[in-house]
Amino acid sequence: MEVTVLIPAYNEQKTIREIIKRVKATGLVHEILVVDDGSTDGTREILKELQEQGEVRVIFHEKNGGKGAALRTGIQNATRDVIIIQDADLEYNPREYPNLLQPIEDGIADVVYGSRFLGQARRPILYWNMVANKILTFVTNILYNNILSDMETGYKVFKRELIKDIPLHAHRFEFEPEFTAKILKRKFRLYEVPIAFYPRDYSEGKKIKMWDAFEALWALIKYRFVD
Repeated sequence: MEVTVLIPAYNEQKTIREIIKRVKATGLVHEILVVDDGSTDGTREILKELQEQGEVRVIFHEKNGGKGAALRTGIQNATRDVIIIQDADLEYNPREYPNLLQPIEDGIADVVYGSRFLGQARRPILYWNMVANKILTFVTNILYNNILSDMETGYKVFKRELIKDIPLHAHRFEFEPEFTAKILKRKFRLYEVPIAFYPRDYSEGKKIKMWDAFEALWALIKYRFVD
């Protein structure tokens, strides 16, 4: 089973080298695919350098389209059996990869979510972000008859062949509910594993805003009835 790590990046000059270093250090990855979503802070120049050195494969968006747009590009261009979505900041640690991959390797899952709410270590900040995540997960479970603990997690791992032909339309952070809605409607085997989480605050570059929670809620409702 070969693994693509898909990294959507937008203005992550401070962390992009370190996250790629951590991904490579796992020894589990066969392809690192970075989609630069129109960065303007020097991230693109770093990625061009790393690509020339053979460290990563990079696709450049000329304009910023949002995280969802970057992920859609990456999913369509990944080449390995399994895709791990890895944010370009340092909130999620690639040391979690063995646990994230294990349910797929064991043949009991098609998709794995890394849950921030199943008991592992986490930095206790951003209370209202947690509340929004809990509400969105609760709505997901009601609409799709499931018992997820963390729909909004950034760690989503899945078999590429199952996902590549699903129509995805998200441009921004509504990718998470759209993706979740469509895999649940298709009855793919979804498994959750606990992960540690190291959230950054807005002064450190966190991008998601409260308005994104309303867009996510609308996505959950909309994709319950359309595809």
